[in-house]
Amino acid sequence: MEVIYLDRLFFFNLLTDYLLCLVSARVCGLTLRRRRYALAAALGALYAVLSVLPGLAFLRTPPGILAAAALLAAVAFGAERRPFRCGGVFLAVSAAFGGAVWAVSLAGGARPGAAVSGRVLLLAFALCYAAVSLLFARRAQLPDRARAEVVLREKGRESRFMALRDSGNALCDPLTGRPVMLVSPHALAPVLPEAAALFSGQDPVQALREAAQLPGLARRFRLIPYASVGARGLLPAFRPERLTVDGRVEELLVAVTPSAAGDGFEGVV
Repeated sequence: MEVIYLDRLFFFNLLTDYLLCLVSARVCGLTLRRRRYALAAALGALYAVLSVLPGLAFLRTPPGILAAAALLAAVAFGAERRPFRCGGVFLAVSAAFGGAVWAVSLAGGARPGAAVSGRVLLLAFALCYAAVSLLFARRAQLPDRARAEVVLREKGRESRFMALRDSGNALCDPLTGRPVMLVSPHALAPVLPEAAALFSGQDPVQALREAAQLPGLARRFRLIPYASVGARGLLPAFRPERLTVDGRVEELLVAVTPSAAGDGFEGVV
């Protein structure tokens, strides 16, 4: 009879799922949201414990496994701009880790289906992490040199996201000369959800008129002109209460535009 220690099972899966979330976030170039990853890992560990209890064998069936994986991915990456893409990467990384565990176990002479030791799990994760780092090394290194972590605080709320460093961004406020940072509506949503909804796609002039009717947004936004290759127009902008770029407080205006989002970033600075 195989003996399963539920406490060890819980903590093994807690650590494994947390690390898988971190690796997936690294592959996707995301700002790390450690609390969400910890919550997702705790749910995964709870699922692992429940799946071995009497009467709950259905949790170990393919539908049960897929449902649990989808729940973990939703908790960890549901707030991202491309949650399905991040969830797909999470499933792929998890599958790679499972394959690494199987390969290390067989290489060590273990029987198929036998219990996996902590040493095997550690070695398998090291191999999986090394493979992912090697495969995505160029993708990870190039954006890291050109990206910055931004923390936008407003009315006691906070939004963390990655911004693309663009040396060609010469946008500034024509009245004060203050530099302007571009931010996507998705990145603005955690701190000013009403403004994010208004400026997601409609005409900025009309959106500004509607914003002027909302108590929390009245007189906060104004329009600034911009010009790019083949395009001119107006952007709604405001001065945030606090803005840091890679830990440094910056005196920037924030202009909202959907075009500020791209692969792995939610703004341009």
